Amino acid sequence: MKIEQIYTGCLAQGAYYIESNGEVAIIDPLRETQQYVDKANNENAKIKYIFETHFHADFVSGHVDLAKKTDAKIIFGPRAETTYNIHSAKDNEEFKLGNVTIKVLHTPGHTLESSTFLLIDENEKEHAIFSGDTLFLGDVGRPDLAIKSNLTKEDLAGMLFDSLRNKIMTLPDDVIVYPAHGAGSACGKNLSKETVGVLGDQKKTNYALRSDMTREEFIEEVLDGITPPPQYFAKNAMMNKSGYDTFETVLKKGDTALNPEAFENIANQEDALVLDVRHEKEFIKAHIPNSIFIGIHGGFAPWVGALITDLKQPILLIAPKGKEQETVTRLSRVGYDNTLGYLEGGIDAWEAAGKDIETIASISVDEFSKHINNKNVSILDVRKDGEYKSERLEGEYVQHFALDYINNNMNAIDKNKTYYIHCAGGYRSVIAASILKARGFNDLIDVAGGFAAIKNTDLPTTNFVCPSTLK
Repeated sequence: MKIEQIYTGCLAQGAYYIESNGEVAIIDPLRETQQYVDKANNENAKIKYIFETHFHADFVSGHVDLAKKTDAKIIFGPRAETTYNIHSAKDNEEFKLGNVTIKVLHTPGHTLESSTFLLIDENEKEHAIFSGDTLFLGDVGRPDLAIKSNLTKEDLAGMLFDSLRNKIMTLPDDVIVYPAHGAGSACGKNLSKETVGVLGDQKKTNYALRSDMTREEFIEEVLDGITPPPQYFAKNAMMNKSGYDTFETVLKKGDTALNPEAFENIANQEDALVLDVRHEKEFIKAHIPNSIFIGIHGGFAPWVGALITDLKQPILLIAPKGKEQETVTRLSRVGYDNTLGYLEGGIDAWEAAGKDIETIASISVDEFSKHINNKNVSILDVRKDGEYKSERLEGEYVQHFALDYINNNMNAIDKNKTYYIHCAGGYRSVIAASILKARGFNDLIDVAGGFAAIKNTDLPTTNFVCPSTLK
């Protein structure tokens, strides 16, 4: 028996390859599926099953493509309904894979069809669980993502409590836990950086598995602090239910080199969004007018999903040389399948063709300090709510809304004012500046280094102190 976790850091997502006696099961595959086919072929094995722990909301899974390539059967848990052929398993149904068995444990709560797959080894020992978004290391899945359900998040949290107590916590402590996500995923709020654990450790350390926890306490604690899901979550879940274009088709269309004239013509004719994925320092120095910056080196796909509201939006790319295919791939992982090509030669080719460029003003924290001390200024903090509440610049001139919700806050700022924009380190502030600039806000100044640099100055900041710690 062989188990391999295939972890994708930019999505904080784990897919799994399980092989026994020449038969393979893939659990929660990525959108680009040829890697699994090649791996099985190299090991003279055949992919027999594709198991999906639930309808994923934070990425588009590769199950539909992989089934077409391999004739493998797609297995979901109970209550799963799709527009393509699947096997919706019964609770406790077992599937033979070579010399091992995979048993379906229906564990609703994160979603209604959510299931955990229990691997029983050659010696009939309960060896591991592939827990999807039911159980993470350090956390459990958020219970507010059920599609078209009349159930409340409190109802789903109650279901999750029952699933964990009746299906998961009854398993032996030495069972290995293979979750669908690690730290960085928006599917939970307290995920560990570790991606593999042991159930006994989770029973001791995971707040949601406390043995003395009541159902009411569980519901309250699991729901506490959950922010609204990103707008693309429901759309990705529907793609996973309804199917999608093949990854190869999407990649071929997007991985198309365009000269500056063709690039500009397509941008105008298709009303395409020009997405610049270079480093923020490069974008600041020179970019195409009205282009949007979301750097591929940061949390790229989740930020695209949070900020570009239409999955079918035509997109043209400005990418670092050699990163064009990767960018199209990472866009497709969150359902953005309408990339039309990239600018061959990048911004240098654009300038050489005599096309207009724009810049964004950016200043050091030392310069920023002088501006604050010399006059009343307007500062826009685009960090997350929790970051802002924890520590921030003092002053009535500081305005805050999280970058995640910038599209909903355009009316909260004044086009006639000059804004100094900062985040934690400089990535998100340039994203915000690019979006605002494209919407007609012209007096924008980026604070290089963000709040991390601001804290090293003499500027006054406010630290939040939890009331329970006050004497």
